[in-house]
Amino acid sequence: MRLQVSELANLCSVNKETIRYYEKENLIPEPSRNQSGYRMYEESTVKRVKFIKRMQELGFSLREVHKLLGVVDHDDVRCKDMYDFVSEKEKEIEKKINDLERMKDVLIDLKGRCPSTKDLHECPIIETLIVD
Repeated sequence: MRLQVSELANLCSVNKETIRYYEKENLIPEPSRNQSGYRMYEESTVKRVKFIKRMQELGFSLREVHKLLGVVDHDDVRCKDMYDFVSEKEKEIEKKINDLERMKDVLIDLKGRCPSTKDLHECPIIETLIVD
């Protein structure tokens, strides 16, 4: 089955401009065109766009996603220095995990100090954050 840009965008919960941008940035393959000149995407593009969006949600830049897609695309140029790239990204993620764990502990502590009346004007969370 082949999809027009609007169908692909709907299936992936993105807008048409996002699809066109991904195409321009070589994140998705250039589609063929039908007799009327409309872009016609392969069904496999749905999975690829969803992967790109999920990686963005996880904090990967489009440049990083493009590099990772080099593995899928069997692109030796993008796969160059992949070990170093993955090692560095692993360190970044580990740091984010540690930061998030610390933030979680702070929020748990602050939540425990909240008054049961939930009066925002006397909330120790706000007072603590303003003082710090």
